[in-house]
Amino acid sequence: MKQTLALHTALLLAALPAAAVGKPNILLIYADDIGYGDVGCYGATAVKTPNVDRLAKEGLRFTSGYCAASTCTPSRYAMITGEYAFRKKGTGILPGNAAMIVPTERATLPSILQQAGYTTGIVGKWHLGLGLGGDLIDWNGEIKPGPRETGFGYSFIMAATGDRAPCVYIENQRIVGLDPADPISVSYGKPFPGEPTGISERDHLKMDWAYGHNNTVVNGIGRIGFSKGGKSALWKDEDMADTFTRKGVEFIERNKEKPFFLYFASHDIHVPRVPHARFVGKTTMGPRGDAIVQFDACVGELLDTLDRLDLTDNTLVIFTSDNGPVLNDGYKDGAVEKLGSHQPAGPLRGGKGTLWEGGTRIPLVVRWPARVKPGVSDALVSQVDFCASFAALTSQTLASNDAPDSFNVLPALLGESPQGREHVLEHSGKVAIREGRWKFIPATARGGNPTSARAGAQGGDALYDLTKDPAESINVAAQNPAVVEQLSKELEQLNERGRSRP
Repeated sequence: MKQTLALHTALLLAALPAAAVGKPNILLIYADDIGYGDVGCYGATAVKTPNVDRLAKEGLRFTSGYCAASTCTPSRYAMITGEYAFRKKGTGILPGNAAMIVPTERATLPSILQQAGYTTGIVGKWHLGLGLGGDLIDWNGEIKPGPRETGFGYSFIMAATGDRAPCVYIENQRIVGLDPADPISVSYGKPFPGEPTGISERDHLKMDWAYGHNNTVVNGIGRIGFSKGGKSALWKDEDMADTFTRKGVEFIERNKEKPFFLYFASHDIHVPRVPHARFVGKTTMGPRGDAIVQFDACVGELLDTLDRLDLTDNTLVIFTSDNGPVLNDGYKDGAVEKLGSHQPAGPLRGGKGTLWEGGTRIPLVVRWPARVKPGVSDALVSQVDFCASFAALTSQTLASNDAPDSFNVLPALLGESPQGREHVLEHSGKVAIREGRWKFIPATARGGNPTSARAGAQGGDALYDLTKDPAESINVAAQNPAVVEQLSKELEQLNERGRSRP
């Protein structure tokens, strides 16, 4: 890990046959809130995911793949920028009218690939802010800065999440289907007089809310934030997965003759979970389980498109998730009551919003038939490493101020080395560290609302031996004071340095 990016790249390319050095297409399939145990190839049996399982069978499945944070905005920020989100203020879960938080003066994952000659596109969830934020966003005109300014040549996105206003699609910086005679307005302060809310319309909602999610009503569902107007542009939740998948397929079809990078950021299985009618009842777990089946079907359509266009062999497909699972996330959709024996985080503890392994250890599968041999890897890798690794893949050297926490783990991602990074930082408000077999959570990172299902345990420093105890059930800090001291110092140094890449 201490070798330079340039040296890593030179050694790797020297070892390859000439025919294998060409640029592969890259398809990054990014699920939302799908946990380590939510798909078949990671142990799920109550829900069938044949297309994700196909990727795992034909590719490399990682047992220690991590997102950089256990909630969506900071996780996505870290992956796109190669910088842990805890290093920058304002990278918490964003409202739908937040200003864009991705810096445009540094390299990003899409700009790295754009510089290498790739046609770049994003389809799906953005949630990294748009424009200058608040009342300065021109929702009825050109919305910028946004994905284009970060390196995406094409974008078809939702501004934030399905449970946040505005509930519209934005294609290449303009709202899709907007009628100029019915402009849209968005507020995260006061409601718009006369507009229905989840409180006033509660008896008529198609999905009731458990907490929050009672502001503006779109498609019979209460949301966070207020909006009015723009009726012709409002989405229908049941059609969202089909809409995003169609746009993803179209992007691949348009760019089949040249190297492309598609960041396909599904909304499934984030709330509100409202799968299309053809998926309703496919599991016994209600909307959450049915949304997993829907997500898997979208993966299948993308893979079928690669097959149909004869692109499969030279396309690097990565499937992963933005954070761990959550059941009750604000709507009464039966996710808790209908869970049964299913374990969304598999053998891991915790989930979305926690510092436990279930919050940040997520499914990660890499398939590239022309290069990657199928199998299972225990290498430690993180999504924050995609920037440096894809730079190496495309024979580029990052500037010193780019992607400050991103390591080149390309040999591990391609299954050519069992070694990944030396340590990974896990972020949920505070920061924990995993290094080898050990997971250290400092006392200052504990706590939270003790009545919350997401709160971590109370107490002092915690140390877990993940080899023996993946569920983090036995705190062995008292028995290993030297390890606690070492990891505590490393964590402090990594925080103070402001970067972890040499």
